[in-house]
Amino acid sequence: MIRLENLSKSFTVNGRTTIVARNINVTFPQGGAVGLLGHNGAGKSTLLRMIAGVVRPDRGRVVTRGTVSWPVGFSGSFHPDLTGAQNTRFIARIYDADAEALLRFVEGFADLGHHFHLPFRNYSSGMRSRLAFGVSMGIHFDTYLVDEVTSVGDGYFREKSKAYFRNRLLNSGAIMVSHSMSMIRAICSSAAVLHQGQLTHYPDVNEAIRVHQNNMGTTWDEEDDD
Repeated sequence: MIRLENLSKSFTVNGRTTIVARNINVTFPQGGAVGLLGHNGAGKSTLLRMIAGVVRPDRGRVVTRGTVSWPVGFSGSFHPDLTGAQNTRFIARIYDADAEALLRFVEGFADLGHHFHLPFRNYSSGMRSRLAFGVSMGIHFDTYLVDEVTSVGDGYFREKSKAYFRNRLLNSGAIMVSHSMSMIRAICSSAAVLHQGQLTHYPDVNEAIRVHQNNMGTTWDEEDDD
């Protein structure tokens, strides 16, 4: 269970203020996947980071029950001078996971070859995504926070990632951002729309998509690249 209580957040860049959250009060259901919809720049990724505890709200709080992941696929916390293996071992220690088991899983899943034992700073963006997603999936959480899982790696790796993520959802919940409406429909049991700092949760995924498309001024899944 994740509950947002009077949550507010805004930030100013180059004199322009963007409101991400304006006194939001929403409770996400336990279990199942919730799609998080909103136009580009609405603040979906920032909201995920607030739920993860990476970004602090201006006011209000996030109440969680059970374990919550960092945003899946996020590689910003990896140390550039450590190898992929060393970063993996370090994260295992932070989350009290079996380091050797996580190393074996990530090495096989991310398919980085000898680069797994080279410094992270030398990785391409695709390699960084594969490592980050592998580490995320290698640790069990009650709720996964997912930001565009379909953008991870090449076509083959994206399909493998989606299949593994679906398997994780058999025993865990998720809050996921995706521009693919077909993926939201296929995976999510409900959805929430973030618009102009307000977040509304809809038990009916199709109703949420209709509201989102109306906000966007579209009548079809033109965002959907699947």
